[in-house]
Amino acid sequence: MNYRSTRLTAPIVTSAQAILNGLAPDGGLYLPLQIPHFDLTYLQALSYPQRATHILQAYFDDLDPVALKEGVETAVKRFDTSAIVPVTPCGSQWLLELDHGPTAAFKDVALTLLPHLLRIAKAAVHDDSVTHILTATSGDTGSAALAGFAGEEGFLIDVFYPSEGISTIQRCQMTTVNAPNVSVSAIHGNFDDAQNAVKKVFEQAHRFRTPLSSANSINIGRLFPQVVYYVSTYLDLVNAKVLSMGQSVDVAVPTGNFGNILAATLAKLGGVPIEKLICASNTNHVLTDFIATGHYDRNRPFHVTSSPSMDILVSSNLERLLSLLGGGERVNTWMKELNEKGSYTIDSDLLHTIQATFDGEWITEDEVLMTIAKAYHTDHRLIDPHTAVALAAAQRHPSSRPMLVASTASPFKFPATVLHALNQPVDSDDAVNLHRLETISGVECPSALKASLKAPIVHTQTLSPSEIIEHLLRKEKP
Repeated sequence: MNYRSTRLTAPIVTSAQAILNGLAPDGGLYLPLQIPHFDLTYLQALSYPQRATHILQAYFDDLDPVALKEGVETAVKRFDTSAIVPVTPCGSQWLLELDHGPTAAFKDVALTLLPHLLRIAKAAVHDDSVTHILTATSGDTGSAALAGFAGEEGFLIDVFYPSEGISTIQRCQMTTVNAPNVSVSAIHGNFDDAQNAVKKVFEQAHRFRTPLSSANSINIGRLFPQVVYYVSTYLDLVNAKVLSMGQSVDVAVPTGNFGNILAATLAKLGGVPIEKLICASNTNHVLTDFIATGHYDRNRPFHVTSSPSMDILVSSNLERLLSLLGGGERVNTWMKELNEKGSYTIDSDLLHTIQATFDGEWITEDEVLMTIAKAYHTDHRLIDPHTAVALAAAQRHPSSRPMLVASTASPFKFPATVLHALNQPVDSDDAVNLHRLETISGVECPSALKASLKAPIVHTQTLSPSEIIEHLLRKEKP
């Protein structure tokens, strides 16, 4: 399987090269020349690791299949349930529980595997050098990347997170990681500032002796493992006789950078009968507006919300969708306009193609709180604010088809917000909030989250986005 850049001006590469590069040299994102199509009947009888191995072999056919199988099997051992991604009812919807990994967020599904994929890719191209992983995070990617790469021989990792807006627990999950190959820095600004700065580093990769790669969803090694859980969840519902094989479903996904919902799109293109994809946004609803109008405009106020992992105004993976659905050479023009003017408008034919599959909804902060309360009091489910955004969006779309809702993080990552929604006292100390939430709900907090609050903070540096590249170059000086 070979890969091209969404901007069409970089050389075509193998999957191993695409994984190692992270971002294409022309600033575009890699896509396969063909989208694999899967035999759902064959996959139905397989376990999650077997399904994952089969699906990823189709995307990464130049990687050692034995090593890939072993990498998947090693990664899934880090989850607290053999189902990896259980699917459970919540009212009339079905929740895809994506929070059972080591950092209690959906990013774990891919980032427990990414170090193995990178190591296998390096073997495929006979590369024994150290790889420097760069990661911008809006809250969850950073901790999941650190859980994957901390202490791993052959890798350095730098994580950059917004100095304001993320939860206390998200911050502690990153700043307490103590390993010799790890560096974590706050940045003055928001996620978009961090992401743009990291992309600029890749544009100047020639200045670095150490090869660079990414743990963000710009990397296909991060993106394609997420396709697996949409395929697998559909088959689990068929096996549970909730669905009959071939019956269509709708999927609601809380998304800011568009990676998680793009993975669902790839599952649909690969043969999963997904009818509608509900793109659920918070008050930073640039994606909702785009789906409605075809005009993408980042020139707007940035809101810090209770769902910080979605506080994003520049959605990188949307570029992949435009390319997949026929954007062609126009993608390069639109991305240039976004970079220079902060906005672009797609053609009406492409907009109609997008609207045939996607609906956009955005959810207010008050609605987030009401949805958390309703899920708890009516449906006896404890959910986090990101899941609440998707659940509220799904509830606006009554359908004769079953609705799957991506539940992307543990509610214990945001205990103050959840307690506030449940009309409970909120303490300034999140350790107290965790205990209080456990007590009132009868649900046990993931032990790793408790441990992160007690661990000593070892990373205290704050940078401006403009300082990131020099910060990284200084590390290379002898």
